[in-house]
Amino acid sequence: MSGSQRKQFTPAFERPEDKRSGQLDLRSLGTRFTDAAFTVVDLETTGTLGARDEITEIGAVRVRARRVEEEFSTLVRPRRAVISPFVQNLTGISNSMVQNAPYLDAVLPEFLEFSRGSVFVAHNAPFDIGFLRRACRELDYPWPEPLVLDTVRLARQVVPRPEVRNHKLGTLAGFFGTEVSPSHRALDDAAATAEILYHLFDRYHAAGIDTLEELKALKPVGTGRRAEKRHLAHDVPARPGVYMFVDAADRVLYVGTSRNMHARVQQYFTVSETRGRMVEMIAAAVRVQTIVCDSIIEAQVREVRLIGELAPPYNRASKHPDRLTWVRLTAEAYPRLSLTRRDPGPDVTALGPFRSNRGAAGVKHLLERIYPLKTCTTRVPRGAEPLGFRGCPAGEIGGCAGPCAGDFDVADYTAGLADLIELGRGRPADFVGRLRVRLAELAGDQRYEAAATARDAGLRVLRSAAGNESRAQLEGLPEVLAAQPVAAGGFDVAILRYGRLAGSAHVDRLEQLEQAGRVLRLTGEYVSEQPGTLRAETGLLLDWLGNGETRFIMGDLSWTCPLQGAQAQAAAFTARPGQ
Repeated sequence: MSGSQRKQFTPAFERPEDKRSGQLDLRSLGTRFTDAAFTVVDLETTGTLGARDEITEIGAVRVRARRVEEEFSTLVRPRRAVISPFVQNLTGISNSMVQNAPYLDAVLPEFLEFSRGSVFVAHNAPFDIGFLRRACRELDYPWPEPLVLDTVRLARQVVPRPEVRNHKLGTLAGFFGTEVSPSHRALDDAAATAEILYHLFDRYHAAGIDTLEELKALKPVGTGRRAEKRHLAHDVPARPGVYMFVDAADRVLYVGTSRNMHARVQQYFTVSETRGRMVEMIAAAVRVQTIVCDSIIEAQVREVRLIGELAPPYNRASKHPDRLTWVRLTAEAYPRLSLTRRDPGPDVTALGPFRSNRGAAGVKHLLERIYPLKTCTTRVPRGAEPLGFRGCPAGEIGGCAGPCAGDFDVADYTAGLADLIELGRGRPADFVGRLRVRLAELAGDQRYEAAATARDAGLRVLRSAAGNESRAQLEGLPEVLAAQPVAAGGFDVAILRYGRLAGSAHVDRLEQLEQAGRVLRLTGEYVSEQPGTLRAETGLLLDWLGNGETRFIMGDLSWTCPLQGAQAQAAAFTARPGQ
């Protein structure tokens, strides 16, 4: 939705008191948004640590009444720090680009003159303004003490998170449809921020806020407002379970779990809750809904299921509990590795899951170095003769097996992938052998950082394979009964069927465990052999079973670990990483 379209919304701030009893209000006395001059600034730096890193680019636009009056843009040559490869890749600014640029002591006076008499604006202002303030201090220039507006803070109060997934510059620029797109270059980002600023002013105007003085007087919903909502916790039971904050439209905003829900929910309305996301969530919540559970493991499983089903907007870390990445072979004449978010199921040509794209990419890179794999994206159709295809640049320098240039026929290439497919089947012995050879080669060449990266990627492969092995074992068991002692006294008892929680109970005494187990076997949820459980749920149950306190109490268990399986290989490799 365009920012120019008006809609009804509830600003997440407390307005200054409006006094209209025959007196002039603040809007009559203050500086209107349309009258003020703003210097919207953005910096690019060698990194994110103000004490160590330095400015590499300053971009700024001076705007008044939605019109750009002047622009300021310059590269800056650092005196000590160098631009890291990550920052170079992100911004496009390299060390060679700034080699002939002016130093900051020549640039800073020009910028201060450019911005004189204006309000400073930045997206995540503490970062940019912090660098500028430190620069003034180190170069002995007086800091002008301007009024500073942070478009992140302003946006959080009038563009609630259900409308946008976050308040990053790129997200807000897309939401408002700015003419200038952020590019991680200072002038573009400053221009985009300036457009966003006036879209935000439109929203504040709709809430009756028109002056800088009013804007400065606004306060986020603080402890006073939160204390007013403390009554939402009154009827929350002091029991284990799942609690859900719900808004006026009956939408679940946030799902949480606790062994004592009453005590936990009360904490959201005290000064100890300082997370900005939770403050926003509390401002929108009108009630707390609870599900009482017999045990904390039941509460945790219900939480995972609810988050997966409802995708609450404020459950950031676990909003998508099964959003993982796999590495799999493509379906073509000469398969190559690719990354995918789609669960491949029992496909033996896929490895994973991995928790991040970056981790999966590291695994892909390692596998391409230790197996004869095609790495280029040139597609060779099935049945096509490889002769006549041009080799890729990677193949010419040894970074690609090069089948598309005619070095392999299909049968030979496929045979070379047999050991990789064995790894996908949970038999990693060959992989571990190749990994040890690769680590020895890198160490012999004194490429110790590359060796550490390869080692970490190898461990990710083994741990993922071991997790899949454990998951398959648990999902193959018709019934497991287990119990865990609770610090407050008693035992939590749970029945698991084919990798899914089928029921739980709490007993006070050890002698009650057998009776509780019999009852759960009769009353537990029916689960088929193919329950389609969330990976996150199975992971929770595996962690619970392996926490060192939980004990099996009943059931015919056939839980085995293959001698050459992933768990055994992972344990051996971890114990002897250098061999």
